Amino acid sequence: MYNELVKKEKKIAVIGLGYVGLPLALAFAKKFSVIGFDIHEGRVELMKQGIDPSKELESSDFENSDIEFTANPADLKRAHFFVVAVPTPVDNAKVPDLKPVLGASKTVGNALKRGDYVVYESTVYPGCTEDDCLPILEELSGLKMGKDFKLGYSPERINPGDKEHTITKILKIVSGSDTEALEEISKVYGGIITAGVYKAANIKVAEAAKIIENTQRDINISLMNELSMIFDLMDIDTNQVLEAAGTKWNFLKFVPGLVGGHCISVDPYYLVHKSRQLGYEPQVILSGRRINDGMPAFIAKRLVQKLIKRGKSPLNSKVLVMGVTFKENVSDIRNSKVADLVRELMQYSINVHMVDPYASPNEFAHEYSLTLMDKASNDYDAVIVAVNHKEYNDFDLDYFKSLMKDNPILMDLKAMYNPEKVRDNGLSFWRL
Repeated sequence: MYNELVKKEKKIAVIGLGYVGLPLALAFAKKFSVIGFDIHEGRVELMKQGIDPSKELESSDFENSDIEFTANPADLKRAHFFVVAVPTPVDNAKVPDLKPVLGASKTVGNALKRGDYVVYESTVYPGCTEDDCLPILEELSGLKMGKDFKLGYSPERINPGDKEHTITKILKIVSGSDTEALEEISKVYGGIITAGVYKAANIKVAEAAKIIENTQRDINISLMNELSMIFDLMDIDTNQVLEAAGTKWNFLKFVPGLVGGHCISVDPYYLVHKSRQLGYEPQVILSGRRINDGMPAFIAKRLVQKLIKRGKSPLNSKVLVMGVTFKENVSDIRNSKVADLVRELMQYSINVHMVDPYASPNEFAHEYSLTLMDKASNDYDAVIVAVNHKEYNDFDLDYFKSLMKDNPILMDLKAMYNPEKVRDNGLSFWRL
């Protein structure tokens, strides 16, 4: 397979051209012939013009790429190496929503031929690729894995907004349904990944490795969030504690904060789902999830307490929230916990304004039924800096005071500002 792909006698197809699929497809297209497929025709038309709908890539990234963008499933029949990179979210009940990955499996199954390869990159629980996706591939193609086609799993490690750890510079885990599949899949990914590949023992090991990467981060951040709540009761600055503790060589440097996005706050629920199917109720994982999911309510309550302490009625208060994306310097609003924070504040009848230099107002309104302001006003009772966008780095005391009325409150959720420089002239300062 690899030799035929290198000679461009066969094509690679990437299904799903979002934050993961598009960078991968373009990386492949520097060496192989690629078909980039997405079900959203509007996104496909933008990519044909060299525009990344996710605003992560530059137009130059599309240059010198042997790639064809399409929303027509029939075009996939010309491909022989399929990579599935669709989202794997959870529903409102925190149960894995496999519709995208199962739908992609149907699309690939209808295009699958003898000798083809199918590799999944979407984050799933261990066993999903072989137990849930494989039967669809076999049923719709009429083929059998091993005898007629090969299967693999290679978890994505894309970090939105990270310009240093780009796709080719991150070690890639690969796995295959047999020894031959593993070797061929390793060669294909090794052809573009300069950091190299790691061959996992089997598909389930690769799936499990991916799921625990983000579960580990989630649990560690939840500990920091719990510590911040405890230290807040003690009137101790959490950031100063972490700086002091961080002087020990083996201290893990995690910080408190809102945990949103499409990975850290979602992936643990996939492992929880599979664990429950097997009769085990996770303790530590769910405890961490409860703490992190509860942070918006905790922050909203602390602000209300501060407003009341300053003689301000929440009912008559106006608050500015700066930053609504799930992390700094990206436009990604998926599973933004800032939106949860805003709703918590609204439960207290607080008038909330939101601004963000990266988020699309239309996308934010569609996703959360909340309105982004074009620019901030100058009559707020409190300002919450919720995301550490680079545009906020140089804001000083005078800037924040220009936004607020008498007895103002500044809440710094990302510990961006020095308390000694900001806490002045009657401004109440609080940070996680």
